[in-house]
Amino acid sequence: MELKADVCIVGAGPAGALLGYILAKNHLKTIVVERHDGIDKEFRGEHLNNDGEAILKKYHLYEKVETEGLLLMERIEYLQAGKVFKTVSPANGHQHVGIHVPQKNLLNVLIGESSHLQNYSIMMGTKLTELLTDKSGAVTGIKAKQGDNQIIINSSIVIGADGRFSTVRKLAEIPFTVRKHGYDLLWAKIPMPTGWEPTIKNALVEGKQLALFSQAGGFIQIGWSIPEGSYPNLKKQSFAPFIKRVTDAFPELTATVKQHIQSWDDFILLKVQSITCETWVKDGLAIIGDAAHTMSPTGAFGINSALMDADVLSEVILEAHRTEQYHSQQLKKFETARRSHVEELQNLQLKKEAEYKNEFAVPVMS
Repeated sequence: MELKADVCIVGAGPAGALLGYILAKNHLKTIVVERHDGIDKEFRGEHLNNDGEAILKKYHLYEKVETEGLLLMERIEYLQAGKVFKTVSPANGHQHVGIHVPQKNLLNVLIGESSHLQNYSIMMGTKLTELLTDKSGAVTGIKAKQGDNQIIINSSIVIGADGRFSTVRKLAEIPFTVRKHGYDLLWAKIPMPTGWEPTIKNALVEGKQLALFSQAGGFIQIGWSIPEGSYPNLKKQSFAPFIKRVTDAFPELTATVKQHIQSWDDFILLKVQSITCETWVKDGLAIIGDAAHTMSPTGAFGINSALMDADVLSEVILEAHRTEQYHSQQLKKFETARRSHVEELQNLQLKKEAEYKNEFAVPVMS
């Protein structure tokens, strides 16, 4: 099968899905390719901040996502010995300190709204295998596999929105630097007890962060920092003392935790790293979101930065389409507009991680 499009987007996560919607709405023929068969795979980074919220409102999508299901966080709490000693409330003029949006809900809206557009199509269960290039090396499309079928998509530009282990980035031979953060994360999800308020709760357990994130749909997500690379050895140890630290930090969750976290298998490991790429663009190609700048979970900046990438890149692509200029100098306008802000956030993450223990320092009484 051979197809033609103005834009081919690889990856239907938040960045790729939003970009596809914006471009198709502006009458560019857009094909989105997604290697998964559906959009219901598990995600961990699902919190919007004011930036992400503003992007959705800009494109009149926020209310649709709200209808699909989201949850406003009322405050951030810091606890010692099971008791709150410090609270962060919404800033003046704001209703929340963050919004939990299940990515399935977000993608349902983005892809659902796009599917009504004449210039949009999405191909699920389709895996990128090759980037097509012309004699000068400019990217001119992709080859992909959908089951046993080979698909060729010729396009003016290819967008890599395919996550932290981006195939587009690899095939485009874009150099990148991996930065370790000294810790990994264990994630678990438990039902929310009756009366639980929409909050983000933080504790310090043996010098490591233990955080609870209220979630839409009646769940609590537990995120526990562990030393980098320690999980294989940790799994060899008894599970009971480890989980007791959770219930000691949050006694009100004792019954729920014991019922729903019964072995190491109830945790999901996230190896924490951030990535900086030498460039985000080549002739006929751009990478966005985690493909261009993987972030650590701290501050939940990843999804918000991805949405901002899509917003900025859409304007650059629309200009390129008007002038029929998809060379790297044109696309570099996107990178120039976004890189410094992204790197600032990545550095802020490192600072927040280094200073997390200070949040639990006891004030000196005069």
